Amino acid sequence: MNHNGSFSRNGALARVVVTGLGAVTPLGHSWPETWRNLVAGVSAGRRVTHFDPTDYPTQFACSVTDFDAAKYMDAKEAKRLGTVTQYAWTATQEAVANAGLDLDQEDRDRVGIEMGSAFGALDLLEQQVLVLDKGGPRRIKPTVGPSVLISTTPCYIAIKLGVTGPVDSRMSACATGITSLGEAMRRLQRGEVDVMIAGGSDAFQTPLMMASFSRLGAMSTRNDEPATACRPFCATRDGLILGEGATVFVLETLEHAQGRGAKILAEITGLGLSSDAYHLAAPEPTGLGAAKAMKYAMREAGVQGSDVDYIAAHGTATKLNDSSETAAIKLALGEAAYDTRVSSLKSMVGHMMGAAGTISAAAIVSAIEDGVIPPTINYVEPDPECDLHYVPNQAEQRQVDVGMCNAFGFGGQNASMIIERF
Repeated sequence: MNHNGSFSRNGALARVVVTGLGAVTPLGHSWPETWRNLVAGVSAGRRVTHFDPTDYPTQFACSVTDFDAAKYMDAKEAKRLGTVTQYAWTATQEAVANAGLDLDQEDRDRVGIEMGSAFGALDLLEQQVLVLDKGGPRRIKPTVGPSVLISTTPCYIAIKLGVTGPVDSRMSACATGITSLGEAMRRLQRGEVDVMIAGGSDAFQTPLMMASFSRLGAMSTRNDEPATACRPFCATRDGLILGEGATVFVLETLEHAQGRGAKILAEITGLGLSSDAYHLAAPEPTGLGAAKAMKYAMREAGVQGSDVDYIAAHGTATKLNDSSETAAIKLALGEAAYDTRVSSLKSMVGHMMGAAGTISAAAIVSAIEDGVIPPTINYVEPDPECDLHYVPNQAEQRQVDVGMCNAFGFGGQNASMIIERF
């Protein structure tokens, strides 16, 4: 296939490959554990326990459980930082180890960090507002200001790793994960760096956000059946479930990865971004903007709709999103859409917001490696407006050579990425 893109320092086309993955999710504290549970169709939906949700319309979420940050970082540092940074740093350590990347052997000026988040350390901010209200200004943590910055997460990772290349943080609402990977890919293509540690992280299951999403009417209210509440593309869907966590990649130029003998997991070949310019909370109903992002990604990768084996969908389980995304897939792939497998991980891990796109991208990498597509669980009744193959309820053994991941954010920010077998 024809892989178009930017050029590296020597003028040759710089190809971008995946060499490492790491994760902290509602289904596990590592990527292998998360992937096993995704393939098995395990739901992480359960009642919220870190605050009393009794008075809330939605009382459940997909939460990371039994996570002790002190196992992965200094306990005093952990107390000063938001959960979003704790998750990202933990996943980063796994990704770097998985890639076999020895930073002592690297030019650290040629290694960068791109770590996005939609909300940053919102849990820490809300907690400190309560401390201020109850105890006054002398009771708040002196480090709360810098700790809640979204850019704190990549900066902390850079400090811990001694990385002195470009450090940045994308903020694109629900599209953050893919835009983070995309910006990392562009830096590698342009020859700015040899290695990028890139991903997304969010920890936003706070009282304020649970109340806010409920007020939007975006969340499922099946409080008596949290494990089966999130039903993407199903006729009985009634809204999303909040998730949380981090998924992190090690990306390298092909030349660099081969030079150090790294195992190459997959290749990123296309990125597409667009805007609906329609509404701050609702997707454009016809899916035209989302389809443009998919078409742009396919065009850069040099693939046709018939080449796409699997789409890791945005699939939020809201009425509007699922029907508009289905329409967008048809616009982008044409008749080939009906032969393409589509599934939504949110049926199992909820909406991980800044990490939603990165967990979908990681699932494509593992689907390519293992020849299995994770399911859309809780699919009980077809919707006439959602008439594609959504891999209902059970994983499907199938060779995947070309995958596409979608992430569509509030305000109409659309992002799609093509990931291929190397």
